[in-house]
Amino acid sequence: MYEYAIAWEWLTFAVRWLHVITAIAWIGSSFYFIALDLGLVKRPHLPAGAYGEEWQVHGGGFYHIQKYLVAPASMPEHLTWFKWESYMTWLSGFALLCLVYYGGADLFLIDRNVLDVSTPVAILISLASLAVGWILYDLLCKSPLGKNTWGLMIVLYFILVAMAWGYTQVFTGRAAFLHLGAFTATIMSANVFFIIMPNQRVVVADLIAGRVPDPKYGVIAKQRSTHNNYLTLPVIFFMLSNHYPLAFATAFNWIIAALVFLMGVTIRHWFNTTHARKGKPTWTWLVTALLFLIIVWLSTVPKVLTGESADAGLAPSAQRFAANSHFPAVRDLVSTRCSMCHAAEPAWEGLRAAPKDVVFESEKQIALHAREIYLQAGRSHAMPPGNVTGMTAEERALITAWFETAAEGS
Repeated sequence: MYEYAIAWEWLTFAVRWLHVITAIAWIGSSFYFIALDLGLVKRPHLPAGAYGEEWQVHGGGFYHIQKYLVAPASMPEHLTWFKWESYMTWLSGFALLCLVYYGGADLFLIDRNVLDVSTPVAILISLASLAVGWILYDLLCKSPLGKNTWGLMIVLYFILVAMAWGYTQVFTGRAAFLHLGAFTATIMSANVFFIIMPNQRVVVADLIAGRVPDPKYGVIAKQRSTHNNYLTLPVIFFMLSNHYPLAFATAFNWIIAALVFLMGVTIRHWFNTTHARKGKPTWTWLVTALLFLIIVWLSTVPKVLTGESADAGLAPSAQRFAANSHFPAVRDLVSTRCSMCHAAEPAWEGLRAAPKDVVFESEKQIALHAREIYLQAGRSHAMPPGNVTGMTAEERALITAWFETAAEGS
């Protein structure tokens, strides 16, 4: 069974790598086409139906690009579609959600001091929130409010803030931020799958049939694409936040999330305005910096980190590690070699919070993180960093023996 833990770790690494690769491809193409679209120039010599053109230089050559607002007069011989970047980013992200948060629900998803639910119930809440989020967003876009750009954006912002608060009332802080990113990313990818691509297929079908495409399909697709543009940066923040407890595990984490969405808007506004050649609104960087400073302040005032209390009961999956004959020695070892960093108030200079909010101040906390201790300090030398506390080969062998015998039930 201990080899299963290693295989699982490599599987999550592989899926995470795939997720990052596809996300780079999707975000890169998305940002490129937004910049291209905003930089188009209307000139009198353009072909009939062309909206604008752009000259670009890259890789030792020049590119002459023209955009047709609805469609060209006839179907091009070669047509490149951009869709799999979005689909694979969502699919790999969902696979990672299943591997890390559903597979490790007792440790990463559920905080019984926040909401005491079983693993199946927590997973159902997670899945339902992603589905309901897309349905609500799509209905709003298709309602009369969808024709009011600013009104729709304000309503959507408050929905995202409400979801930020709601997730923190259900899951661990880490899972709450991850789900807020997944909630937003689901909307973005669903925009591509359910709206943008079908609308483009309608236009292509009309061209093939010799009909003049209805311009409404392009307008709708452009609206959803613009939403995706402004949501991208917050999603990246939430996906990276699981490495930073001061973001997800503080008393005002949901307010921090709300401010992150605003930072996404201010940053993208600068780039979008600049690409459209409408000036350089440098004030957006000042606003972004002020928002970030507020986030830093909120993360430390008051200095309250959330998490399970020390006297909460052990999950069944962790009980066998606490009951193992090697556990007393491992407990003393971890307390000696790891406590200077993995404490509620770390003794290591420069650390304000334990790395990834992992604390080893009780037997329960050590047993709950048995798998991580085994992989980080037993089967590998990742911890302690640089072996600053001088953990010996014999001590690593003790950790390995503890986990493997407990996993085997001996």
